[in-house]
Amino acid sequence: MKCPHCNKDIAVRKTPFLTVDIIIEVEGGIVLIKRKYPPVAWALPGGFVDYGESLEDAAVREAKEETSLDVVLQRQLHTYSDPRRDLRGHNVTTVYSATAQGKPKAADDAKEVDIFTKETLPKDLAFDHAQILDDYFLSSNISSL
Repeated sequence: MKCPHCNKDIAVRKTPFLTVDIIIEVEGGIVLIKRKYPPVAWALPGGFVDYGESLEDAAVREAKEETSLDVVLQRQLHTYSDPRRDLRGHNVTTVYSATAQGKPKAADDAKEVDIFTKETLPKDLAFDHAQILDDYFLSSNISSL
């Protein structure tokens, strides 16, 4: 790539994309979305962090965009960075737990939305979300959600 000012060659740095995922706790369990776009599977609400946006703001925005819920972030759980976690490319995600009131409604990238408990989680979870949820339930000692 050439510098637009001096026309010298400049290196282009390739870095992973930054994303967030949100485990939304509501009455009856946690909210998952069925993705509208490949990979079409159940997933945690989440998405890419916009330039100039904090992780926390991205988490609140993505939760609202995909579930129509206004969330209150509770804590940051973990960051997942395995380059193989998303076959579309190297994405690093930071996961938050959050609470919300009301009934979720699918919007934006979500084709469906539903509430699940640890015992009723769907088998077809996208990306590494089965591992994320295992870690969440272990760290939270939550058996009823």
